[in-house]
Amino acid sequence: MDQLLDQLLEHLRGIWLRRFWGVAAAWVVAIAGLVFALTTPAQYEASARVFVDTQSVLKPLMAGLTVQPNVDQEVKMLADTLMSRPNMEKLILRADLDHAAKNEQERNALIEALTKAVQLTRSTKDLFSLSYRDTDPARAKRVVDSLLSMFVESGLSNKRRDTGKAMTFLDAQIGEYETVLREAEGRLKAFKLQNLDNLASSSDAVGTMLTLDGEIEKARTEVRAAEQRRDVLRRQLAGEEPMLLSDQPGAAPGAHSGPDSLAEIDARADALRRNLDELLRKYTEVHPDVVGTRRILAELDKQREALLEAKRRAGPGAPAVGERKVPNLVYQQLRVSLAEAEANLAALSGRLSDLEGRYNRLRATAKLRPEFEQELAQLNRDYQIQKANFEQLVQRREQAKLTGQLDESGGVDFRVIDPPRVSSEPVAPNRLQLVLASLLLSLGAGVGCSFVVSRAFPTVSTVKELRALTQNAVLGSVSYWPTPGVLRKRKRSNYAFAGALTALGALFGVALAVLLVMARIG
Repeated sequence: MDQLLDQLLEHLRGIWLRRFWGVAAAWVVAIAGLVFALTTPAQYEASARVFVDTQSVLKPLMAGLTVQPNVDQEVKMLADTLMSRPNMEKLILRADLDHAAKNEQERNALIEALTKAVQLTRSTKDLFSLSYRDTDPARAKRVVDSLLSMFVESGLSNKRRDTGKAMTFLDAQIGEYETVLREAEGRLKAFKLQNLDNLASSSDAVGTMLTLDGEIEKARTEVRAAEQRRDVLRRQLAGEEPMLLSDQPGAAPGAHSGPDSLAEIDARADALRRNLDELLRKYTEVHPDVVGTRRILAELDKQREALLEAKRRAGPGAPAVGERKVPNLVYQQLRVSLAEAEANLAALSGRLSDLEGRYNRLRATAKLRPEFEQELAQLNRDYQIQKANFEQLVQRREQAKLTGQLDESGGVDFRVIDPPRVSSEPVAPNRLQLVLASLLLSLGAGVGCSFVVSRAFPTVSTVKELRALTQNAVLGSVSYWPTPGVLRKRKRSNYAFAGALTALGALFGVALAVLLVMARIG
C-alpha cells in the first residue's frame, strides 16, 4: 500500500514539474473543441409517422374467394428493402439531391450518407416512423416527404406488379389450355361422328338386343299365323267353283238366282253364319236366336245337297233346262281374302327381315364394342383432364383478379398519422454538451500531456526514488534550501500556471455565455 502511495506521489510530482506542457496541451484541445462546438452547422430533423393497417373487414368476407397473403411479412420485407440502393437513388432524384453529386464517387458517398442518415423505425407492430437530419430544414422535409411517398407507393406498386404478373401468366396458360381443350373436343366429336351406330348401341346394347329378340319371336309367330291363314284360304279357294249354274235363263249376270239356286243358298248360308258368330259372342247355345239360326242353316244345307244331287244326275257340264252359269260370290270373296292374306304375309316377312338385320348388325358390332368403349373412355378422360385444368386456371384468374381488387380497395391501408414536418429548433449538435465535453477533454489532455512528458524526461526528487533507480544503497542526502530569488521565481511560475488555468476557465465561461445569448436570440 505504501509502495502504491509512493508511486502516486512520484507521478504527481512529475506532473507538477511538467505542468506547463499540460497547460499548453489543454489550451490547444480547448480551442479546438470550442471551435468545433461553436462552428458545427445546426441540424434540423424532419419526421413523419405512418400507420399500416393490415386488418380489413373485407378479408373475412372474401375468405375462400381470394388469395390471402401474409401481410405482416410483406410489410416487414417492404420496410427492410426501403433502404436499398435503388430506393436511395430514386430518393436522390425525387428530393433533388443529385446536383450535390458531380461524379460517381460523390454520388456513392451521398448514397452511403443518406443510407446512414435516414432512419426507419417500427414503434409498434403497424406504426412506422421516418426521420432525417440535415442542415437545411427544407431539404430535410423534402427527403422525408419523398421517402414517405416511396414507402406508400412501393407497397401498392409491388402488389399491382405481382397481380399483373400473375394475371399475365394465367392468361397465357389459359390460352394454351383453351387450344388444347378445343383440340380434345374436336377429336371427341370426330370419333363420335364416325361411330354413331356404336355410340347409339353402346348405351344399352344388351337391352336393345333382348328387345329385338322378343320382337323377332313375335314377328315369326305372326308370320307363321299369316302363312297358315293363307294356306287355309288357298284350300278353300280350291274347293270352290268360279262359276255356278243358274235356273233363271233371263237373269242378268250377277243377279240373284231363284230361291232354290246354289248361289242364293250359299249367300244366305254365309250371312247366317256371320250372324251366328255375332250371336255366339253375346248369347249361349240354348238361346232361341242361336237355336233358330242353326235350324235355318241345317235346312239350307239340305237344300244345297238336293240341288247338287240333281246336278250330278243331269251329267257334268250339262246345265238343266232353263239354267245358265253365273259368278260364284264365295269364290270371289275368297280370292280377295287370299290377296289380303298374302299382302299381310309379305308385310310381316319384311318386318321380320328388318328386325333380324338390326339384330345381326348389333351382334356384329358387339365384338367391337370393348375396343370402342376403351377408346371413347380414353378420349373422355383426356378431355375431362384438360377441361378440369382449364376451369381451375379460369378460377385462379378470377381469384387473382379479386385479390388485386381487394388489395386496391381493402388490402393494406397506409394512413399518414403525422405528415412530414421539421423541428423549429435544431436538434443537433448539442453545443452545451460539446463545450462541457471540450472542457473535460482539455483538462484530461493537460494532465495526460504532463504525465507523458514527465515519464519521457524523468527527475529524481527523493532518496527512495534514487535508491529504486540505482538499486544501490544511499549513504546520505544534502538538503536544498532555495534562495529568495528562487522563491520569487517559483511564485511567478505558480502565478503564471494559475493565470493560465483561470484564463482557460474564463474562455469556457465566455463560450457558455455566447451559447446562452444564441439560445435567447434563436
